[in-house]
Amino acid sequence: MLNLMSHIALPVFVLSVLVLAVRHSLISPLPAVIACQLCGLGRMVWARVTFPKGSFSVTAKPAGQELIRVGPYRLVRHPMYAGALLLLWASIAGHLAIVNVAIGIVATIAVAGKIIFEERLLRASYAGYAEYARSTKILVPLVF
Repeated sequence: MLNLMSHIALPVFVLSVLVLAVRHSLISPLPAVIACQLCGLGRMVWARVTFPKGSFSVTAKPAGQELIRVGPYRLVRHPMYAGALLLLWASIAGHLAIVNVAIGIVATIAVAGKIIFEERLLRASYAGYAEYARSTKILVPLVF
């Protein structure tokens, strides 16, 4: 089940963002929302460029690669997901509606399933992952 969720999380998330865009609920004129969206986007880009050249994959494939503990990965274990969720929920906060909240919940559940799957995979793949997990939060520094 978690493996399946891992594979559908990205399409579900992208579809959620597209539906928000079609509903004109993605871009907000509110400066606070825009700031949060830019922070989320910035975190995603920062996490992506932290990966060594040629080692990034949309699906977790840790074989033969060192555990990354630099850049945003020193703050949280899943900075790309944190950034994506910040972008999504900032958009929803800027266009608060029951339908948009439902879209956000579905996308968040899909991302959570992917995180759980990847946590298990990373713990099995890296001897030092348990220690890294004890000292680093999953999505929000110092909180969660």
